[in-house]
Amino acid sequence: MTNIHSFHIPVMGIGFTIDTPLKVSRFGIDSVISLVDDILLEKLRRMYCEKFEIKYTELTEKIEDFRAKRITSYLDLMQELSRKKFEEFKNTTVETANGIKDYFNMLPDTSSLKQEFKKLTQDYFNLDEIGNWAKEHMAMGNIDVNIMTKVDKENYSEKEKLPTEYNDAHAALRGFANSKLSSSVILSAGMNPRLYSYLGQFEDFYPDVDGNIKKKIVLKVSDFRSALIQGKFLAKKGLWVSEYRIESGLNCGGHAFATDGYLMGPILNQFKENRNDLIRSVHEILTSALAQKDRIVPKTTLPLKITAQGGVGTAEEHQFILDHYKVDSVGWGTPFLLVPEATTVDNATVEKLVAAKEDDLYLSNISPLGIPFHSLRGNTKDDEKLNLINKGRPGSSCPKKFVALNKDFTDKGICMASRQYQHLKLKELDSLELSTTAYQSKYEKIVEKSCTCVGLGTSALLAHGLDTKTEGAGVSICPGPNMAYFSKVMSLNELTNHIYGRTNVIARTDRPNMFIKELHIYIDFLKNRIEETKEAVTDKQKKYLSTFSSNLKDGIAYYHSVFSGIKERFEDSRSLIIYNLDKSLKTLLLLEQEIEHL
Repeated sequence: MTNIHSFHIPVMGIGFTIDTPLKVSRFGIDSVISLVDDILLEKLRRMYCEKFEIKYTELTEKIEDFRAKRITSYLDLMQELSRKKFEEFKNTTVETANGIKDYFNMLPDTSSLKQEFKKLTQDYFNLDEIGNWAKEHMAMGNIDVNIMTKVDKENYSEKEKLPTEYNDAHAALRGFANSKLSSSVILSAGMNPRLYSYLGQFEDFYPDVDGNIKKKIVLKVSDFRSALIQGKFLAKKGLWVSEYRIESGLNCGGHAFATDGYLMGPILNQFKENRNDLIRSVHEILTSALAQKDRIVPKTTLPLKITAQGGVGTAEEHQFILDHYKVDSVGWGTPFLLVPEATTVDNATVEKLVAAKEDDLYLSNISPLGIPFHSLRGNTKDDEKLNLINKGRPGSSCPKKFVALNKDFTDKGICMASRQYQHLKLKELDSLELSTTAYQSKYEKIVEKSCTCVGLGTSALLAHGLDTKTEGAGVSICPGPNMAYFSKVMSLNELTNHIYGRTNVIARTDRPNMFIKELHIYIDFLKNRIEETKEAVTDKQKKYLSTFSSNLKDGIAYYHSVFSGIKERFEDSRSLIIYNLDKSLKTLLLLEQEIEHL
């Protein structure tokens, strides 16, 4: 469970990290592939098979269980090609020495492996001796996968609904479970009891007598309570959560799952203080369940990782989270969108990201899942959407239907970004006889939904020069607010050096501390919620807003205590951080008065 690096690359969109393991795993860097789009995975499998002269047999939709089989085949190919690249890397570098140096020099300076390498090469460089040592100690990064648990569309065969195990998320899980990978599945977007129960059907998710698990379960969470509930639910089925991946509720990329005003620092602190109790209580349930199922009970307590991600942008923040909160790894997502050696983003979109400022990055309502979604103004998928609205034909043709989940009008789910749904919804709106202002407000909320399940994958096709006839050329992109402070294309080595404090790639001097940035986003979120409820507020809404504000105040008090007590960190920015905390508290007190008078 030991990390070679102290950072990982989280999943980004649908296509931006779709082949990242092939690019970075040989350097010991962990990364995550999205399993949403089996159509995209199949297109890339074909491309890579042709590129590396591997026999390709198309898996069409006529094949039974095609979605799971496509996912298995793609993951096995990524494993095969990444492993081959790693072995070639190790073997060729023994002869040239430069590759070996690159591998170990990229590690954090605190790495015991790096320090040992430096000792061995200090006075001489015997290629045979060093080569053998290096081969033994170089490790590949994990090829992990991500499944959005709620994106679990039902599927049909000749108008007949298929069993639950053919739902999209279930099939994706089966595709991973049947692959040759020994890595982790990151389950995000909340709890799906049916999917969680389905995990128990695959042997690779269970521990052996020594506590080894071939395929590990990782839960992406935004609070401790949720982690404990989900961990216990899975433990009752004999399944261990090997990692809790804590993500900022709002200071992240992609979909944003806002907490009730709980900030990242207090949440991380809760995990730090209760880590041992979490392990003990969940492990007791696990061993009892395994014994009842007559399964192997591990001899020792299973290891547990706590990791964090969302808005980290400097080496100082990175190291603070590692040291102060005792996490095992820190996720760096958004900045890697500007690293072609790591992610797959088309050139036109990269240019837009480089130029993006704070106002260009916003929390939108464009996602058909109905969840706040980070977006970039002027993305080409939104341009496509606006063109259709102007033509009087709002909505997407919905070529992939991965988020066809709404059943307001039909028994079979349809997507809220689709032309079919928006036509029916607008027809319903026309019958309400609303005022012009009220009509326009509801109209905009209907047509603003964008076809993200296509748009978030198209960039990969464009970057690889593949056909986009079915998808169209429009690209959705979902960077976090942190993108405003990264303004150039970087090499993998450059950004890694930035993460570890060996260089600085941020030219601007006005970037706020990550915790302050998250606090500001939460206050803006609260302001918007207050505004939305002004016309007609219920007691329940008022209570929610009061609780939200109270939790933010508690967070500010916590940060005051932390930053006032730290002497060796944030020396240059501590006074500004405390100033911003005081200013935010004043804003909150004014908002509380607004809430009181609603």
